[in-house]
Amino acid sequence: MLRPERMTTQESTNGVRGRVVWSPIKSIWFSAMAATALLYGPSTLSWDTVAVCFVLTVSTLCFGHSVGLHRLLIHRSFKCPLWLEKCMVYAGVLVGMGGPRRMVYMHEIRDWAQRQSVCHPFYIHQSHFLKDGFWNLHCECRLENPPIFAPEERVTSSIFYQILDKFWMAAQLPLAGILYLCGSWAWVVWGICVRVVVSLCGHWLVGYFAHNHGEMTWRVNGASVQGYNVKGLGLLTMGESWHNNHHAFPESAKLGLEAGQHDPGWWLLVMLNKFGLVTDLTLPKDIPLRLELERVKKPPEICSSQSLSKNLRAT
Repeated sequence: MLRPERMTTQESTNGVRGRVVWSPIKSIWFSAMAATALLYGPSTLSWDTVAVCFVLTVSTLCFGHSVGLHRLLIHRSFKCPLWLEKCMVYAGVLVGMGGPRRMVYMHEIRDWAQRQSVCHPFYIHQSHFLKDGFWNLHCECRLENPPIFAPEERVTSSIFYQILDKFWMAAQLPLAGILYLCGSWAWVVWGICVRVVVSLCGHWLVGYFAHNHGEMTWRVNGASVQGYNVKGLGLLTMGESWHNNHHAFPESAKLGLEAGQHDPGWWLLVMLNKFGLVTDLTLPKDIPLRLELERVKKPPEICSSQSLSKNLRAT
């Protein structure tokens, strides 16, 4: 089950010419969350507020962002009932980066740019660390001639997704109300503001390090930037730190492909599969071989270059 092609290029399409501009909504949203967390976080710090923040951060990032938005809505790497998809997507929106259509677009334009032989530096995370952080948390890139974005009807026709696209910030309010009733203002500060700041900063940091540091098993020839597998971050990132694997097999529901590569998102999918809630889990062996994909780190069982193609299909 492969994802649909959502980016259409034209003769004038160019991934390099463009400018980085300040994004008012993106910047004010992050700044407001960060200011509230800094002002009220220390005075409301306690074991229960930290626990609430931890549980909600893990659940929204794993169930929502990694599994719901990334592996399902964007890559269609498995199937599930529509009610479960909507629950996952809503949890993903609670991470605080935008609605479903915006999240699909942000992912598609970045991936499209990275697949080009050269692209705007905004999309490859290889600027100075602080500059890249400011760009990703407060700005957006406006290409002069971007590809045409055409998401599938499943994303655009859903009334529920349309509401989330328009009111993605207000999506926090039901959760904020529950937190206030259960633990007053302190739980709201840590369950909403601190969590959103941690999630947004963490998402950017994973993107930065996973495109600059780590190990490479696969190379996508012709791409402007490669992904790297960042050891030690598998659990913290719900498996998203195995980014070299993801660049090689983007439609795979499993990101941690080798022994020792912890992938909580995959563990969740396996559990849901056992209960019959998800099916058709896509693995690398189910994905057509890409001619531009080259294995640069041979596993122990490979002893000759002639067996490379066979190993690609068997991985």
